[in-house]
Amino acid sequence: MTIHLDGRSLSLADVERFLAGTRAAIAPAALKRVDRARRVVEELLASGRAIYGVNTGFGRLSNVRIPDGQIRELQVNLLRSHAVGVGAPLTAPESRVAVLLRANTLVRGHSGVRRRVVAQLVGLANSGVAPVIPEQGSVGASGDLAPLAHLALVLIGEGEAFLPSGKRVPAAKALAWAGLKPLELGAKEGLSLINGTQIMSSLLATSLLRARRLADASDVAAAMSLDALKGTTTACDPRIQEVRPHPGQAEVARRIREVLKGSRILVSHKDCGKVQDQYSLRCVPQVHGAARDAMGYAERVLTIEMNSVTDNPLVFPDDGAVLSGGNFHGQPVAQAADFVALGICELGAISERRTENLVNPDLSGLPPFLAKESGLNSGMMILQVVAAALVSENKVHAHPASVDSIPTSANKEDHVSMGVTAVLKLRRILDNVERVVAIELVAAAQGIDFHRPLRSSPALERVHRLIRSKVKRLDRDREMAGDIEAVRGLVASGAIEGAAKGP
Repeated sequence: MTIHLDGRSLSLADVERFLAGTRAAIAPAALKRVDRARRVVEELLASGRAIYGVNTGFGRLSNVRIPDGQIRELQVNLLRSHAVGVGAPLTAPESRVAVLLRANTLVRGHSGVRRRVVAQLVGLANSGVAPVIPEQGSVGASGDLAPLAHLALVLIGEGEAFLPSGKRVPAAKALAWAGLKPLELGAKEGLSLINGTQIMSSLLATSLLRARRLADASDVAAAMSLDALKGTTTACDPRIQEVRPHPGQAEVARRIREVLKGSRILVSHKDCGKVQDQYSLRCVPQVHGAARDAMGYAERVLTIEMNSVTDNPLVFPDDGAVLSGGNFHGQPVAQAADFVALGICELGAISERRTENLVNPDLSGLPPFLAKESGLNSGMMILQVVAAALVSENKVHAHPASVDSIPTSANKEDHVSMGVTAVLKLRRILDNVERVVAIELVAAAQGIDFHRPLRSSPALERVHRLIRSKVKRLDRDREMAGDIEAVRGLVASGAIEGAAKGP
């Protein structure tokens, strides 16, 4: 089913479908809006009025008038001069989503570009070609100028791009491969391509898709740890959630109950007399639920942002106005990313504590460090140390970028959002917590093995088999770095949740 870009209805689910191979197309009504806004720009140019970024310089140079004969050159110079990003390139999915989002904002019909520009963006998005976009260089106001300039250069056949095969080639070659011709820019079009929040929005969208899969795997890991530690599900009783009705908390409690349904291990210690578990087991609904609620808030912000016009100046065809404003400022996205980062950090922090419970014989009732012959074997002692290191690193990354600012452009742009920095930090935190949760799953699976012949729930037995398809039981010490990465792949792909749900 085609994703119809109208500048108003794009969702995170659409982004996920796009990355899975669904093609995008421009809604016919949106093209009419694009044409109306373009006519306003052309009429104003003909009138001889000074219009920021159309026939003037940019930023501090906005008082410099550009002769009519150099207006096209101005737009190309803008892209070339701003394409100064540094650092590693965005991943191909992140880059392609940025192209999609840039098209969606332009079809709202307030940017004044020609329909050819939007068609070029959609054609590039559908081709699978990904512009090479360095990840560093945006301060998140006046838009993501440097990274978006790298994206826009590819449209005109300059810069570099990745082919779907992953090969990095000159942009002209990538366009030819995609069956596209280099775009010739008209008045205002260079500015309309680089002034906006599509890099930070793309990074937030792809991060939220990862965060969803991570949250699902975290719930499953917590349930498996609870069973391996012979914990109780009392804290997940729906009556407890009803008297503190945060939606994420209720959802997590329900998921834990469902995943553990049918566990013979759980039944085996029903009358053991244990009243309460440690917080890392007992408070899973509250901690995991808060992370899910943060993600829900961020998705609402992102949905608004993806369907907003974020360049400057803006064209209003109904009355012919061209207005300068600040829709390019990324503060909403930056704050949302920081909020999600806090939630993901805590998924990692509480996961590491459950791993400590699993490997510590004073807390678990299991062999020390989950080793059969502890002493001779160190078992999973250092897996917990690695998890602790990653959790501690996350505390550094959790410092909010959205409270930072630095003046730029000769103090014309004197307050910025640092939105891209916020989402890049979130991405690093996701990397770390995917590994922390993978470590917990490896340890919990080992814990389940020590309870044989008792079986866990059908859902957790499927997860256990999936883990064992990648990581064999630890009977004697071996190098386990590869085991962590193998299970991290299951977490990141959504395979853990898929196994829990079953066929």
